[in-house]
Amino acid sequence: MLVETDTKSVAFYTLGCKLNFSETSTIARSFAQEGFDRVEFDQTADIYVINTCSVTENADKRFKSIVKKAHQLNEDAFVIAVGCYAQLKPEELAAVQGVDLVLGATEKFKITDYLNQLSKELPAQIHSCEIDEADFYVGSYSNGDRTRAFLKVQDGCDYKCTYCTIPLARGISRSDTLENVMENARQISEQGIKEIVLTGVNIGDYGKGEFGNKRHQHTFLDLVHALDRVQGIERLRISSIEPNLLKNETIDFVSGANAFVPHFHIPLQVGNNELLGKMRRRYNRELYTDRVERIKSTMPDCCIGVDVIVGFPGETDDHFLDTYNYLSDLDISYLHVFTYSERDNTPAATMEGAVPLKVRKKRSKMLRGLSAKKRRAFYESQLGKQKTVLWEAENKEGFIQGFTENYVKVKTYWDPALVNTLQDVTLDRIDEDGLVRVKNVDSASN
Repeated sequence: MLVETDTKSVAFYTLGCKLNFSETSTIARSFAQEGFDRVEFDQTADIYVINTCSVTENADKRFKSIVKKAHQLNEDAFVIAVGCYAQLKPEELAAVQGVDLVLGATEKFKITDYLNQLSKELPAQIHSCEIDEADFYVGSYSNGDRTRAFLKVQDGCDYKCTYCTIPLARGISRSDTLENVMENARQISEQGIKEIVLTGVNIGDYGKGEFGNKRHQHTFLDLVHALDRVQGIERLRISSIEPNLLKNETIDFVSGANAFVPHFHIPLQVGNNELLGKMRRRYNRELYTDRVERIKSTMPDCCIGVDVIVGFPGETDDHFLDTYNYLSDLDISYLHVFTYSERDNTPAATMEGAVPLKVRKKRSKMLRGLSAKKRRAFYESQLGKQKTVLWEAENKEGFIQGFTENYVKVKTYWDPALVNTLQDVTLDRIDEDGLVRVKNVDSASN
């Protein structure tokens, strides 16, 4: 059976990070230019595109169920797999029943070039380059949400962390040109979107490869200075930045910026210097502490999120408790906890001292409990203060939710007039669901 190129409906499913969401939106726009109508993934479509992730084992496992769901909606649908998993293990994805086309790191942005070749014949087609060929940059941003957009500014990574497959899936570190980032930001602004979240694999490395070479034409500090001057963008948020690349100058600038908000997400991975060395991270615990203290000294109400990995090979009970106690004492706001899973072709996968899965899960549960305590304490520290909320578009059981500039999640009774507005409110109390209720909500004031 041949899928004709006059097919008019396409649906997308995105696994993984904010960067993937920005790239899915760019791919979707390329389909729109070819005359396709985008529908939701739970609707019948002629083509289903799944943007994959391979950071964790769970993302791998979810792929099969998503393919199955697509064929339940339309048994004749054409299913395309793109993204990190598609680059790392194209043959494995192609072997999944129902998959018709697999596109790797560079091919995913040329997806509409393959529309004339769509054939539901076994085996599935694979177009995947050697990762060394992923040396060019494709700018992206998401605009599916009425309130915020994810703006990709950088791709790839030159770090060699022993647990990570991202350099194998996305290639070398490379950046968008400053001119193009600014143009994308202006396009987002013109759509009435109030907040931009900067995203990439290693955004603190921004500027490397900006014009096809390894030199830094610009720095991350240059980037934030330039973006802070874009008219119409009320908020700019830094999604995640390596502690060794988060400089004092950037922290100080954000503290007094027009649009950048007091919120940093800083990967730690583990709070023990011995394991940081085994992971080949480019900092130690002391530097991380210094970054947190610097932020809090300039922005006391700043929200600080932390990535942590539990169960890395060789992690003893003492190592874990070292991390737990360190995080417990640190002035941070929440944790993103990842349970270590062995990834093919990474040095960590062959290291001695594998931690039993049962122990990994127990440690993960402990850190998630600590995260809940940290978030609660941070929210409590903000009660009684006046903050600005950006209200979101979804009606959640009669309530509207939003985030303050420093990433406190708040709620009030649903009012469609509030959607995509910024409103000054007083943080009143923490609800039974852990969100903050607010005073002085008045849609007429907007």
